[in-house]
Amino acid sequence: MTATIDSPSGERSTELLTAVLLGDDHHREHDFWRRLIGTEPFRRPDRATSRERLDLAYARLRVLNDSLDSGSALAADPRALAALHEWLGPVDPALATVAGIHYNLFLGSLLDHDDDRRRDLSDFLRLRSVGTFLCTEVEHGNDAAAIETTARYDRARDGFVLHTPHAGAQKFMPNTSPAGGPKTGLVAARLLADGDDHGVFLFLVPLTDAERALPGVRVRRLPACVGSPVDHCLTSFDQVFVGRDALLDGEHGRIGADGGFSSAVVNRRRRLLASIGRVTAGKISMSACAVGSARATLAVAVRYGGHRRVSGPRGTGRVPVMAHRSHHGPLAGAMATVFAMSLLHRRALDRWEARKDVPGREREEAERLVAVTKGWITWQARSVIVECRERCGAHGLLESNGMSALLTGVEGAITAEGDNLAIHAKAAAEMLFAAEPAEHPVPSDNGPGDLLDPGFLGGLLAALEKIWFGRARRAMGSAPQGDPLGRWNAASGPALRGVEAHAHRQAAEAYADAVAGLPHGRAREELVRLQRLFVLERIARDSGDLLASGHVTADQVESLPDVVDRLITAVAARLPELVESFALPGALLADWPIAGSDYVDAYDDPDAAWCRDGGRATVRGERRSP
Repeated sequence: MTATIDSPSGERSTELLTAVLLGDDHHREHDFWRRLIGTEPFRRPDRATSRERLDLAYARLRVLNDSLDSGSALAADPRALAALHEWLGPVDPALATVAGIHYNLFLGSLLDHDDDRRRDLSDFLRLRSVGTFLCTEVEHGNDAAAIETTARYDRARDGFVLHTPHAGAQKFMPNTSPAGGPKTGLVAARLLADGDDHGVFLFLVPLTDAERALPGVRVRRLPACVGSPVDHCLTSFDQVFVGRDALLDGEHGRIGADGGFSSAVVNRRRRLLASIGRVTAGKISMSACAVGSARATLAVAVRYGGHRRVSGPRGTGRVPVMAHRSHHGPLAGAMATVFAMSLLHRRALDRWEARKDVPGREREEAERLVAVTKGWITWQARSVIVECRERCGAHGLLESNGMSALLTGVEGAITAEGDNLAIHAKAAAEMLFAAEPAEHPVPSDNGPGDLLDPGFLGGLLAALEKIWFGRARRAMGSAPQGDPLGRWNAASGPALRGVEAHAHRQAAEAYADAVAGLPHGRAREELVRLQRLFVLERIARDSGDLLASGHVTADQVESLPDVVDRLITAVAARLPELVESFALPGALLADWPIAGSDYVDAYDDPDAAWCRDGGRATVRGERRSP
């Protein structure tokens, strides 16, 4: 068969895998963002300082805002917010940060609390003022219910007085400096009225003009975060008065015309959760940002591996570094993981969108899946990006090649919208005390299954989840009674392993659903290989537990390395084609020198001897073709 005849089949396979990664409706959801990051304002600058990169992030935010049909429509659409992060994250992590805060946490919260649309949002929709979100404090991060900034209701003036009582209550990390223009914040504070503490609510508070903080507001820049130019600050309030409309009220709480507080929600923690509900959409956005960054980094590493030539075995001459198993093996595993990350991200997004307005257990389960997914994906993204950076050697350390910024960006995503370990610990506790076991059936006792059967493999992942939560329950049961912390400490280690196994199972199920949705042909075959490699690498890690519990045989454990090795061989041969399914714009790849076969030109010196002798030189500023 000739290449000409093969080509349409290959193109069709790539299109199908792109739909697997980005969703069936990917042209509508993603094409706007793909086109946007391919335009000139989003090209990578040469040798910018931290301040220049910060200014560029806010300048790009304005370009983005001017390109939108409706900022409020973006803020109201969790799928659009996720797509924003998926494409802006690899281009400019700082831009993704400030855009996510403005459109999701700030505008989204305002819209969620403004059903009758009485509030004028024009300044924020036109970016005459950039929105920010002030929740965490120096002494309070994941325990937001304990924050100590206060908002005391003043009956005489019919408004609220915001105050920071001590250093530990300063708002920690929000982008509140005048960089990028005037800032307005949503400030999480304890609502005090008539001597009672009614819990944490959000208040709309002007913070700065274009030059400085407003009276009563103190803003100080924090020391620089590694790799991030975002204007993270400490922010405090000294008896700052705002009117009654500053309170984002609703059924969870409001101040009536008579000055009295009322709420349909008795529990103060639930009032907080109603106030900061946008954090769930933020978790989805962090997953999206990590997925996009991991895909971009893997694409660069695969392309570089094909361009970089090294000495081969004796007598073979120079070969691409990708020819070596030690090089392409980890990248094949990373490819299987990146597909799993993408599929799990869409699974969590779909479930959240379907259940976010359904009160009760279904919504809680969707929120838990979002939290588990955010933790698992961002941790996996860090591992993938580190692996890809290493495969690119010293070139991967240079800022001009993009990887270092994406690594520090994903570190931020690991902590943002709930620290990964904390949200996984919360999920572990909820799942530990759940009355029902894992949904997926574990393998039966009817003899050994087939290590290439996705159904059998899915059952093994379910068995691992059951094993780890069983250990956690036994550990808790054997701990001394009357010591809640000691009992949790005894159970938390295996319970966290259970959450990890749960994430792997969910990703494997998302793989299975995607395979089932593809027609028979090359794309389906590619996805099945990736699915098997992803699951078997996980099972190999815990094969001892599965053997001890009787779910696999000794012969199967012995054969695992060979099965995985054959899958690596098959996946590695298709890595360049699989990268094409990422649908990365050529302009994005052109910004990273090592993604192109002419990467050496990025280091050329037009004044060097070899250029005087007729060697090659690159015109500075010229864009390299990918």
